[in-house]
Amino acid sequence: MDCEQTRSVIKYLHLKGLNQKQIIDELQKTLAETAPSNATVYRWVAEFKRGRESTKDEHRSGRPKTVSTPEIIDKIKKIVQSDKRMTIKNIAYDSKISEERIFFILTHELQMKKLSARWVPRSLTKENMKNRMNMSRKLLNRFELDPDNFMQRLITQDETWVHYYTPEPKIKSMQWCNKGSPPPKKFKTVLSAGKVMASVFWDSEGILMIDYLQSGQTISGEYYANELRQLREVIKAKRHGKLKKGVLLLQDNAPVHTACVATTAAAKLGFELLPHPPYSPDLAPSDFFLFPKLKAEISGRRFKSNDEVIDAVEGFFESQDKQFFSDGLGLLQKRWIKCISIQGDYVEKKKK
Repeated sequence: MDCEQTRSVIKYLHLKGLNQKQIIDELQKTLAETAPSNATVYRWVAEFKRGRESTKDEHRSGRPKTVSTPEIIDKIKKIVQSDKRMTIKNIAYDSKISEERIFFILTHELQMKKLSARWVPRSLTKENMKNRMNMSRKLLNRFELDPDNFMQRLITQDETWVHYYTPEPKIKSMQWCNKGSPPPKKFKTVLSAGKVMASVFWDSEGILMIDYLQSGQTISGEYYANELRQLREVIKAKRHGKLKKGVLLLQDNAPVHTACVATTAAAKLGFELLPHPPYSPDLAPSDFFLFPKLKAEISGRRFKSNDEVIDAVEGFFESQDKQFFSDGLGLLQKRWIKCISIQGDYVEKKKK
């Protein structure tokens, strides 16, 4: 029974001479779990005693429900386009339409949602985006010719600072609380001054080599060229047959990597340098995969020395299996495809 039918029954039983309690008993015997609440019965019996005849809802004062006509939808669209940061409350005030209807039009009719701005390394020019798209297409085409061979030959490298203390991300501090209890507090902290520079070389099987910059030293073209010479010896010992197949080295465009002394050393060692567009950490596996995983793991921990930092870094990498590294490099194909599809714009990480 709908509401109006139930009220008609209450009215009939009331006219028949039954009191509220008797009406409640009758309704519960007949309708069981679908019977109206006691308060509803008392309220409607009181209404009928006051002489009310109708069992329909009375007209309520206030703003009438607004229909989402094409004209109204277009009006809301123009308001939002004029200021995309405008709140629903302000749109409702300007358009004289309820906030609930504005929300419905934005989310259902216009298929819109409000997103926070995301940080990107740089405002890309049209030339930057074209360059990123072309290089992604070039690498994707080469990968697709022989995916297994490409991945077996690929080695990637990048540097990162690992601090003595990295604040844990907000999501890592989430905890279960009783309903109504205040949320836990998290005090704002900053990165520690103490830090270690780690230069990491890795492939689909795992970490090949990590070079930690010693105190007082700086990375130069010659320093990096020497790292590449060390890398060749490591490959010879750890990856039999990789040098014979030919190493494909993917690195970013940092000055030390593109210095003449470094590129000359790479050529003499038999390493083929793959093209990498400037300002593109989203296309560098260390930046979009390896380093975020590492720092998420060690965040919230405090270290007192370089040795403790190094132990934590190497402990994390040693705890990962081969599939971890293979999956990380495997994401390159998806990112190249995505970069091409969005015409060279930054590839945003998908939220889980």
